[in-house]
Amino acid sequence: MKPNSVLISLTLLLSLIFSPPFSASFQGSKVIKLPAPDLSGGKPLMQCLKLRQSSREFSPEKLPLEVLSNLLWAAYGINRPESGKRTAPSAVNWQNIDLYVATADGLFLYEAKQHALRQVLDHDIRALTGTQDFVKIAPVNLIYVGDYARIPRGTDEDKKFYSAAHTGFISQNVYLFCASEGLATVVRALINREELAKAMKLRPEQHIMLAQSVGYPKNRD
Repeated sequence: MKPNSVLISLTLLLSLIFSPPFSASFQGSKVIKLPAPDLSGGKPLMQCLKLRQSSREFSPEKLPLEVLSNLLWAAYGINRPESGKRTAPSAVNWQNIDLYVATADGLFLYEAKQHALRQVLDHDIRALTGTQDFVKIAPVNLIYVGDYARIPRGTDEDKKFYSAAHTGFISQNVYLFCASEGLATVVRALINREELAKAMKLRPEQHIMLAQSVGYPKNRD
């Protein structure tokens, strides 16, 4: 083998070894491909219900990608691939909730079909996801956005009702996952929705319903 060929082969090998493990490109945006969710772990359901609670004290420690993957799948992932239906119920299977994830690395949209995160913003907007100080500390702030355009009938009041119900189902999934994994979480309505929607560049048909902070407890054993 010629020296140039050896050098090229070595360069390609090193690029594969040291490249980010879950990065890709999707429609011009940075995408983080999440690892497959681990469906074999977790506490029994009755224990999760017993442990479910709200907490407003968080460690700033980042969640590992595997934990984030499991969290998002539990919240609103596809559990029946043949039909595309999800872990949370949806009236008429409208699936009109968009699940955004705000972290120190930016704002991401959860793409359930690809089980991936598509980057929307490359800067930290966690402070805008609520009015309490802890939202800037929690490593993950989920933002539930109802897209009224995906509900083809009814008044805006009807669409708000369905979007609120759908959000409640998803947020409870998050609560139960956190109870199972020893994570802290709290769902929140104290949001400057106009300011946050502007920062997120939402369309007029998209409405912020609730936000939910997730992270490790402040005082971990």
